[in-house]
Amino acid sequence: LGRFSTRQVVEGSFEKTSAMAPIRGRTKAAFEVEKRPKVVKPKHRKGSKSARTKIVRDVIQEVAGLSPYEKRILDMIKTGGASSEKRMYKYAKQRLGTHKRALKKREDMKDVYAQMRARQAMEK
Repeated sequence: LGRFSTRQVVEGSFEKTSAMAPIRGRTKAAFEVEKRPKVVKPKHRKGSKSARTKIVRDVIQEVAGLSPYEKRILDMIKTGGASSEKRMYKYAKQRLGTHKRALKKREDMKDVYAQMRARQAMEK
């Protein structure tokens, strides 16, 4: 939106404002238009998890446990080392295919490991 002027809502109705940026050397104001309200569409919620999906995935994770590649990432966390972060990322990226997924999986595995450590500390 940067250089374009925006509209302001006044008590539920729209106030007319200029939709165009003032052009250098122009003496007249730009044509005034009324902004139409945005309609909420089903596509706007695409990608967001529903509560039911989250519960189902949590139950499956609890019953099935970790997959072999996730166990290997956990092993990398346990052994540690200077370049373990990078190694975990590279391995996850090779398995999952994208940068974002690899970063998210690495953080998830760190959380799982932290939970395991917390449970072990509680038992002692």
